[in-house]
Amino acid sequence: MSRICEITGKKVITGNNVSHSNIKTKRRFHPNLQTKRFFIPETGEWVTLRVSANGLRTINKNGISVALKDAAAKGFYKA
Repeated sequence: MSRICEITGKKVITGNNVSHSNIKTKRRFHPNLQTKRFFIPETGEWVTLRVSANGLRTINKNGISVALKDAAAKGFYKA
């Protein structure tokens, strides 16, 4: 399973570790993903999502139904 948030689309990015002597080696920055279950009151069913901490804030702000609809429109979530 890939490390991509199903609400915001956040994914792994790459960068450098930089030592004190300024030697650079490649590294990866992973999103803060959590596996959470959400209840959708309109349909009366539960859905399990891998969401980032930022995605949880989006769901808390807008609601699960609106967040899923927006994510599906952007192609991050497939129902």
